[in-house]
Amino acid sequence: MSVFLTALLISGCATRPIGGADRVKVTQGALPPPTRVDVSAADRPYLLGPFDKIKIDVFGVPELSNEVQADASGRISFPLIGAVDAAGRTPAELAAVIEQQLRGKFVRNPQVTVNLKETISQVITIDGQVREPGLYPVIGHMSLMRAVATAKGAAEYAKLDDVVVFRTVDNQRMAALYNLTAIRRGAYDDPEVFANDVIIVGDSKARRIFKDALLVLPNFIGPLTAFLYRR
Repeated sequence: MSVFLTALLISGCATRPIGGADRVKVTQGALPPPTRVDVSAADRPYLLGPFDKIKIDVFGVPELSNEVQADASGRISFPLIGAVDAAGRTPAELAAVIEQQLRGKFVRNPQVTVNLKETISQVITIDGQVREPGLYPVIGHMSLMRAVATAKGAAEYAKLDDVVVFRTVDNQRMAALYNLTAIRRGAYDDPEVFANDVIIVGDSKARRIFKDALLVLPNFIGPLTAFLYRR
């Protein structure tokens, strides 16, 4: 996909659609910011995520009712049962998981409700050649460089001149190609990223081949060195 995007951008057109029914418009330069509707995405059920605060009530057991906050990986710590994965579950699904783990061992017939107190629904997806791909919250104004740093930085085989950002603007799927190396040099501004953006850091096949060559090379250098030494 990224090679195709590069070819389209080099062609000099400002925007061009690719794909079929779900066409992606490739834009040259910075992507436009999303609209309020694009960011809210209220048409799908809310899934709990990192740093969300929730209120858990266990009917008849006030000692177990408490407010908790998910950690960076989307896990919560609950009395008696320990760590529970909350990320990717709806509040109702999380309540069912807690009920199941409490039932029999600690509470005879638990009735658990989970309500959202504070949510960081503003998240971006960072994928590809980064050290820790995943969903990350957008707190304040976040740039592309900062977003990649949030995912613990580029991975070993990252191709920094091949970073694609996907964004939905007015229900139109858009994409733009960025060069993080050029941004670091100050060649152009570090673009802002927004909630629901998808950032994909490209893969450098040349770097993979180079490392494989370094692993194989000593097998040939060793015997040659020994032969020359005997001479």
